[in-house]
Amino acid sequence: MTSRCGVCCFNEARRVAIFGGTHGNEMSGIMLVNMWLKNGAEIQRSGVMTKPFITNPRAVEKCTRYVDTDLNRAFTPENLSAPSADELPYEVRRAQEINKTFGPKGSADAYDVIFDLHNTTSNMGSTLILESSTDHFTLQMVHYIKKAIAPASCPVLLNEHPLLKYSTSRSVAKHPIGLEVGPQPQGVLRSNIFESMRVIMKHALDFIELFNNGVEFPPCSVDVFKVQERMDYPRDTNGNITAMVHPDLQDCDWEPLNPGDPMFQTFDGRTIPYEGPSPVYPTFINEAAYYEKQQAFVTTRRETLAAQAISKIEQ
Repeated sequence: MTSRCGVCCFNEARRVAIFGGTHGNEMSGIMLVNMWLKNGAEIQRSGVMTKPFITNPRAVEKCTRYVDTDLNRAFTPENLSAPSADELPYEVRRAQEINKTFGPKGSADAYDVIFDLHNTTSNMGSTLILESSTDHFTLQMVHYIKKAIAPASCPVLLNEHPLLKYSTSRSVAKHPIGLEVGPQPQGVLRSNIFESMRVIMKHALDFIELFNNGVEFPPCSVDVFKVQERMDYPRDTNGNITAMVHPDLQDCDWEPLNPGDPMFQTFDGRTIPYEGPSPVYPTFINEAAYYEKQQAFVTTRRETLAAQAISKIEQ
């Protein structure tokens, strides 16, 4: 990236990947990628090589989140640099293969953009996930997508928390972007969720084609929900859950949780309120996959980011 007169200049995004099946029981991305592997006409754009890719085929075959370990947490420097060995967990070996194909991570040879398609059991709607507040290319892309699908909602989740950010499969690319669409049960395919994901991918690829064709995108602002804290369920001394997400909070992703509002409900009906100092915006509420990660939801705060104008570097 270079800069001139307040405009961020990027190379054309010539190599784009669409990942499905990073988690093998999140069906929308799996079905879309398999559809595009058979006939990829609708994801092709002039001057762009778009590669649909099943990320975790063994987990997809078993219709399970993962085989040995969570692939979407496996792209750490330690895993990617570990000597290859059959004794390594399957997803670590798979991460190394993906890094060789689409990376290396952090290098000039890495793919320009990777879209990683996910489903959630939470009531999050269609959510775009960013990993950096300073990647003006992805900021402009999500702004374009949000305008294109309006008046439908499309929240943007920003996760750059130093302790809560994790090493995703998409992080191999120069410009990673996640798409999380729900609610949808694990191992289930819902037509409305499938179509929402498909429409967003259409607009995302349209943006890349416009950018590569020389369209300059002016400065804009992007409203995001920035990850703040991971909230666990109440537990006893043995680590067993002692309360559930309160009915007043269930399915209320992106809505404000104010101090004193009901947060959990114990098995005997007692309410546990939120005791934070100020309102937060919870998301991933009661996500099924996060019970094992000891997470009931994450809290976020609303911020508005300033995206600089972008244009392509003229060759």
